[in-house]
Amino acid sequence: MKAILKAGAALAVLGMVVPAGARSGGERHAEAADHQAADGEAAKAAALAEAMRAAELWIEGQRQFRKIPAISAAVVRGDETVWSEGFGTTDRAKTLPATPDTIYSICSISKLFTAVALMQQWEQGKVALDAPVSEYLPWAKLADDPRESVPVTLRGALTHSAGLPRESDFPYWTGPDFPFPTRDQIRAKIASQAPLYPAATTWQYSNLGLTLVGETVEAVSGEPFTDYVTANILDPLGLDDTRPGIPAALYGGQMAVGWGALEPDGTRPQIALFDPAGITPAAGFSASVADLAKFAGWTMRLAKSGEREVLRASTLREMQRVHYISPDWETSWGLGFSVRQENGTTVVGHGGACPGYRSALMIAPKEEMGVAVAMNAMDDPGAFARGIAALVKARGEAKPFDAVEGVDLSDYAGVYSGQPWSADYMIVPWAGGLIWLAPDADRPARNLWRLKPLGGDRFRVVTDKGEKRDVVLFERDRAGRVHAIRQHSNTSARLRGL
Repeated sequence: MKAILKAGAALAVLGMVVPAGARSGGERHAEAADHQAADGEAAKAAALAEAMRAAELWIEGQRQFRKIPAISAAVVRGDETVWSEGFGTTDRAKTLPATPDTIYSICSISKLFTAVALMQQWEQGKVALDAPVSEYLPWAKLADDPRESVPVTLRGALTHSAGLPRESDFPYWTGPDFPFPTRDQIRAKIASQAPLYPAATTWQYSNLGLTLVGETVEAVSGEPFTDYVTANILDPLGLDDTRPGIPAALYGGQMAVGWGALEPDGTRPQIALFDPAGITPAAGFSASVADLAKFAGWTMRLAKSGEREVLRASTLREMQRVHYISPDWETSWGLGFSVRQENGTTVVGHGGACPGYRSALMIAPKEEMGVAVAMNAMDDPGAFARGIAALVKARGEAKPFDAVEGVDLSDYAGVYSGQPWSADYMIVPWAGGLIWLAPDADRPARNLWRLKPLGGDRFRVVTDKGEKRDVVLFERDRAGRVHAIRQHSNTSARLRGL
């Protein structure tokens, strides 16, 4: 693990700074409160450590089952990265290990940085969100459309509701070369492109729209877009491994190489590196999950402090509220940020998918939690992000079992045979007991049944609803090592430890 609740570890030692004998009665009460708080923080740190250990095992299992070469992931609590890790390898020879600092194309997560840049101009009074885009970009006029429509605005572009075509009219998502257009080509082509829909009537995701937002930033700031974003967002936030472009010189080294979708024979084709060129504001950034976690932490720090840092806190709130909801009420969007409800929790962020890479950044502002995932293959990073968040939530809500004298939970942790009925599974410590963890499960926290220690290698099965079930027995060999688990008169061999 890269980091586990560093803030909690710091708080846990505060009560030992001043000798207890030097304190008054009031100070002794304060000391007791400090110890209580420290105990609480230590318990949170321990819970998070168990959740993240389970997440690591599940992610690596999923990576192997899905044959994903490399995955990097990070978790943020408040403005601090509390866990980050890399899995698999990043080069063609499959020798370089992935880390939290591995760089990936983050594709459409780029839109968040572009949106922040535009809102900086809005704060300065240089743009109006509901003014026509053509007011800032005179060349950005689509072909005549007989349908009545309100103007194409920056708000419409940021919320994907402007009726714009999804793409500039070039085949840049077509391999093997992925010929992204230059800025000049985009400008020359736009006049021949008609709107797909009248503005503000239909949600239509549009890379062209966010490209126009980036062009607007350049036009009103008077600086090249890449220079502006670097100087006014990336540098102030310390995002040293984030760029408005692809670092070709690092490809195959710190930057992971790309792989395609899974073939029927279990292989993935190699994907050549691409140049996002004129589409950079919409889909051309690269970053590490360590940096995406910092970005997520910044949003939560800004919201909590209320003090201006890159943006005003009120501007961020404006970006993260719903500005457009589709007529079927299925899709909602803020200013650059996706905004949706997941099991009653408001989640903001964005996903990214470019040739050879996919990524996801999910932030729950009220819960002050964020998850970043990136991979160098065409798979579903959102499923990993949701799985990580679900494990953290499940462990946080788990009521710990009482300790049983003589029971060392690490004795039982390991990989157990599931054949021929299922994939091999893992048993790991969890809230004073154990849980079964299926590495091939898309939703690792679903039906998370627990094992409550009874003593003497015996455990009671407790369902996810708290129902008490049968008793299972772990068997030991002559050396005293656990080598199997017996349930319903049948045994599963322990294949190896963790």
